[in-house]
Amino acid sequence: MVFLASHSTHFRKRPDNLMSLVHDAGSDLFNGFICVFRAKRADRLKIVWWGGSGGCFYSKRLKNA
Repeated sequence: MVFLASHSTHFRKRPDNLMSLVHDAGSDLFNGFICVFRAKRADRLKIVWWGGSGGCFYSKRLKNA
């Protein structure tokens, strides 16, 4: 399942803080959720998920079209 944040997220937040946002929203990160967050300008993404033995983090800066 994918948890997509509907609002922009402050991008100084660390992966642990992003995972706590998902937990506060009522989703269980340990059941295969992939959590996607975007920056205010929508040119950056952060993806956080639980990899079985620990949290995994991916960050991407999108190229302007």
